[in-house]
Amino acid sequence: MLDAAPQTSGLICRNLSKAFGPVKVLRNIDLALQPGSVLGLIGENGAGKSTFNNIIAGVLSPTEGQIWLDGTPYRPHSPWDALDRGVALIHQEIRLLPGLSVAENLFLARQPVRGGRVDRAAMVEESAAILASLGVHLDPRRPVRGLSTATQQSIEIAKALLREPRYVIFDEPTASLGESDAELIFEQIDRLRAGGTGIIYVSHRLDEIGRLADSVVCFRDGQKVADWPTAPVPKQDLIDAMVGRAFVFQHHAPKPPSSKVVLSVRGLTRADAFRDISFDLHEGEILGFAGLVGARRTDVVRALAGADRADAGEVRLDGAPVALGSPRAAIDAGIVMVPEDRKGLGLNLDRSASANITLPWEAGLARGGLIRPRDVESLGREQRSRFDIRGRMELPVSAMSGGNQQKVLLAKWLVRDPRVFIVDEPTRGVDVGAKMAIYQIIRDLAASGIAVIVVSSELEEVLGLSHRVLVMSEGRQTGILDRHEATPPRVMALAVGDRTGAEILQPTG
Repeated sequence: MLDAAPQTSGLICRNLSKAFGPVKVLRNIDLALQPGSVLGLIGENGAGKSTFNNIIAGVLSPTEGQIWLDGTPYRPHSPWDALDRGVALIHQEIRLLPGLSVAENLFLARQPVRGGRVDRAAMVEESAAILASLGVHLDPRRPVRGLSTATQQSIEIAKALLREPRYVIFDEPTASLGESDAELIFEQIDRLRAGGTGIIYVSHRLDEIGRLADSVVCFRDGQKVADWPTAPVPKQDLIDAMVGRAFVFQHHAPKPPSSKVVLSVRGLTRADAFRDISFDLHEGEILGFAGLVGARRTDVVRALAGADRADAGEVRLDGAPVALGSPRAAIDAGIVMVPEDRKGLGLNLDRSASANITLPWEAGLARGGLIRPRDVESLGREQRSRFDIRGRMELPVSAMSGGNQQKVLLAKWLVRDPRVFIVDEPTRGVDVGAKMAIYQIIRDLAASGIAVIVVSSELEEVLGLSHRVLVMSEGRQTGILDRHEATPPRVMALAVGDRTGAEILQPTG
């Protein structure tokens, strides 16, 4: 028997459930989102958040339960149907067509027509206006290809907002953004809320939940396990609800590094990207790279990993000069890098977890020119045990949660212990439990003598993990701070190019 329709406006869910065959992934969810409010949705990877979002956005149909939209029964047949009824989902993953212009992406499949022809002038004008409202100023006629991840994410958001939705689901919208760009998104959400739009905001960054949410709901194992009708909520309460136990989220100071210099960089420069980068990295040291979006931190570590060529400068590994002309040259020298985009650059999602781990090392595994499946499986089992990877290693890695995918990516580059391990955005899009596990992996690597570089947009992460922090601003190195000196105000002062925020320490040797 159907429940009576609610008399109030809003997005109302009752007893919402979803099963895939015998496996029930969402169970009896009751949830209400009011117009002009922000509902924070939290939970570890695999908690059911994505399934719930996909039901609301018309990607999936519920197995049981009912949904009402402003008093009317709501069961969208497709994402387009949901959009037509005023519900938009903004995905974490970028889904733009790189060969098309910004405006063409924004108006894909619904271009304005005038006199029987596409009105490109109107497209450009409206695109520029919606992007400007997000604080993004670029020519809408330029191709998407080559734009930064942060800018592409802003285009994704603008694409949804052009439909003027009544309800918007933001799924980890700032996962690829730094703090300043994230604040622009927060300001846009504030404007939407003030205009009466109801918002579901999904994030692993609990400070963002505290900044935005009027109420908070926590999912765990496909069920709603906690509901706070008013916010803010103490962060510790949120964490305890997510993991189902008392959980202490804190960083531990890493073990002191050796005095031995492993990597020495002097004057590293790449035209139009970065210039005059100089530092020493010691055995067992974790060096954090901090800076705002546009600081070009990733460009520097890509050059160190051989993915991009530097135009000038010297790199020495264990005292000997090295030529980093390609990723293979860097790997052979003992420098490996985990990229920030695990799905686009780090993993082959269609192959198994074991095959992903084996891929860089196939030449060493081959016998008589052939790679035996049992050798691949054996190496996968070893790395699964070493890094506590949860999930079936023989299945496509796309079936794993974000946290376990990240562990597979770490395991892939740690089959052999490198001299220098570079990890870019190590915990992007992973839950609290996976974060802590990854932090411990990084600390253990340093304790074993591996020199580590961590690039992260999360300042708390950089400060918590690192022995020292190298700060960049617009392609320049503005300072290197010891752990005790690296306070948020001093790092942020250097990140905006204020060199009076701290003395610039020169590399030794």
